[in-house]
Amino acid sequence: MANRINRAIELLQADQPIFYYGGHTGFDLSHENGVEQAGTKADYINIGMEHGAFDMPGLERFMKGLLDGGPTRSGHLTPTVIVEAPVIGESENAIRYNTWQFRQILGRGVHGILLCHAESPAAVKAFVEVCRFPRNLAGVGAGLDVGTRGVGGQAVPAEIWGIDNNEYVDKADPWPLNPDGELMLGLKIENIRALNQVEATLKIPGIAFAEWGPGDMAMSMGVDRSDVEGRHPRLSEARDRVFAACKENGVAFLEGPEKGRVAQQYDEGVRIGGYNEELSAEARAHAGRTMPV
Repeated sequence: MANRINRAIELLQADQPIFYYGGHTGFDLSHENGVEQAGTKADYINIGMEHGAFDMPGLERFMKGLLDGGPTRSGHLTPTVIVEAPVIGESENAIRYNTWQFRQILGRGVHGILLCHAESPAAVKAFVEVCRFPRNLAGVGAGLDVGTRGVGGQAVPAEIWGIDNNEYVDKADPWPLNPDGELMLGLKIENIRALNQVEATLKIPGIAFAEWGPGDMAMSMGVDRSDVEGRHPRLSEARDRVFAACKENGVAFLEGPEKGRVAQQYDEGVRIGGYNEELSAEARAHAGRTMPV
């Protein structure tokens, strides 16, 4: 039996690596695909709405399909679902003006949101706050102000999570800030402006994971993603800086699994990557995973 609603959090709590399925665009949000994806061997599903369509009716159909196709082999009602939001984290105002996006996404029953181009601590602070209900107070006065998520959208996500509306309000709170929270908030530190603020940004309470976005980082720097020696040296420096800030603040680091290095990546502290049947199995075995896949 599952110990938590969110399978990804349950695994991270056990110091296990987790792996996601789904790209930046073109995700099939039909009910039928939801039923099929309930059996995914990935630990969570990533739905890209930064570049993909902002399709809330589709997202709701997909989430209900996951529920109808479940439970998962691990005993969870659905796989974890994290959505890449369309708004980018360039400023506090950008987040505040687009609060509606976060409310709409969370109101479909997903388990997390990934904020792209997280460029400033003020934007990230606002991001955490707009995703929280006001009565959840962990971290308030210690880096955060009170949450601003409104009442009225609990029924659908409560059904997906298998709890009542009141319990949903308590559990739809960022982990690990709230140890009992079931919501994962993540950041992409994927341009020079974001990189220059990363140490301060990752001190904001409420962030569960972060990645360094090598494609956009290379674009931002005006360099090729790789050179004759492999990764461009400036990108290696950016990766190491983001990784160090994650370690300093207890934030899980996301990096693609590399053939021949997955055990080393785990030992270094990488905890999230894209799903690959062979490499994910290798990492899971190295970490001693016992949860069914």
